Amino acid sequence: MPDQTLKDKVAIITGSSTGIGAAIARELASRGASVVINYPFPDLRSAGETVVASLATAATSIAVEADLGTETGPQGLVDAAVARYGHVDILVNNAALAINKQFSEQTLADWNLLVNLNARGVFLLTQAVLPHLPAQGGRIVNICSISARAAPALQTIYAGTKGMVDSFTRCWAKELPPKYKCTVNAVSPGPTMTEGFAGAGDEFMKAMKPAMDQTPVDGRMAKPEEIAFAVGFLAEPRASWINGLHLIASGGLLID
Repeated sequence: MPDQTLKDKVAIITGSSTGIGAAIARELASRGASVVINYPFPDLRSAGETVVASLATAATSIAVEADLGTETGPQGLVDAAVARYGHVDILVNNAALAINKQFSEQTLADWNLLVNLNARGVFLLTQAVLPHLPAQGGRIVNICSISARAAPALQTIYAGTKGMVDSFTRCWAKELPPKYKCTVNAVSPGPTMTEGFAGAGDEFMKAMKPAMDQTPVDGRMAKPEEIAFAVGFLAEPRASWINGLHLIASGGLLID
C-alpha cells in the first residue's frame, strides 16, 4: 500500500463513475483520501456506488449525483461534499465529453453539450469549491487533453473546450494561490483506453491509429491508472511548489 500521505484529505473527482475519473479515485484513495465520486444521472448511481466500494477508503467515501453540464450541478456537488466533510482539499476537474465528427457536421447542440460540461462546468465548480479549500495546501487539478494543443481532426469543439481548460489553468495558477493558498495544475492525457474512447467509433479510431503507432514509449493507448498516477503526484503535500504545470501524460506522443 502506498504511504498514506493524503490521510484526512477530501477529494472531489468529477466524472468518476468510470474511466480515468474512477482510476484517479482509486489512486487518491490508495494514498488515504476520502473521495467524492461524481456521476451525472440517476441511472449511473450503481456505477458510482461500485467505484466507492472498490476504494481503499470506501468507508469514508461517497457517491454524489450531479450533472455538471447544468448551471446548478456544480454547486450541488460542492454542497453535498461540504455537508458530509465540512471542507474540500483536492478538486479534480475530470468530467468531459467528446464528439468526433467532421467539422461540417458539428452542430449547435454539440457545441452547447460540450461547452456547458467541459468548460462552463469546470468554471462553475472551481468557483464553488474555493471557499471550502483549506487555509493552506489545497490542490486543483484540471484534466485537459493533448487535443488542446495537438489539434486532431474531428475534434473542433472538444479541442476548443480543452483549450479553455488549458487557459483556465494558466490564469488560475497566477490568480488563486495568493488568496487561497492552493496550487493549480493540469494533466493532459493522450489517447487512453477508457469505455468512452472505445466507443468513439471506427472512423475516429482509424484516424487516430497512426498517431498511436507513433507514440515513442510504446505504440498503444495509455492505461487509466497511468494518467491517475500523474494526478496523484500533483495532489501530494510534497508537490507544494509545483504550480501552473501542464503535465502531458502521452508517452511522448505530444512533446510541447
